[in-house]
Amino acid sequence: MTYEELLIEADNNNLTVKEKPLPVSKGRIKGNRIAIRKDMTETEKACVLAEELGHHYTAVGDIIDQSTVENRKQEMRGRIVAYNKLVGLRGIIDAYLHHCQSLSETAEYLGVTEEFLNDSLTYYTNKYGVCTQVDNYVIFFQPNIGVMELI
Repeated sequence: MTYEELLIEADNNNLTVKEKPLPVSKGRIKGNRIAIRKDMTETEKACVLAEELGHHYTAVGDIIDQSTVENRKQEMRGRIVAYNKLVGLRGIIDAYLHHCQSLSETAEYLGVTEEFLNDSLTYYTNKYGVCTQVDNYVIFFQPNIGVMELI
């Protein structure tokens, strides 16, 4: 999803998104307002907005204090929503089908930063282990990312 599509999703959920010069974080949600740091690329803004939307869907209360286990869990849930929304297992397969040869090509194809893609792949590796099957494809996470089509 593009930043523009995510802005539409936010609007459809009665959320107001403003770009601001945030000094500490890249994004923040409070109530029905989302602030996105304005000095980022559209790709970075998309990754941040997807995560803030994830927090809107999954978090309860103020989770800024990451010293508590519950707040860290809620932070991760928001990120998982973003990973699945912007990357997803199907996105990895689509990147393979579009002949993306590297992480940077895959990130560009998916419209995410390389850091976001790496974080999502780490999450998928922790969740699925070495590999997982989706339809007639096997996605390998270790030792390197790879996709194999089953015949």
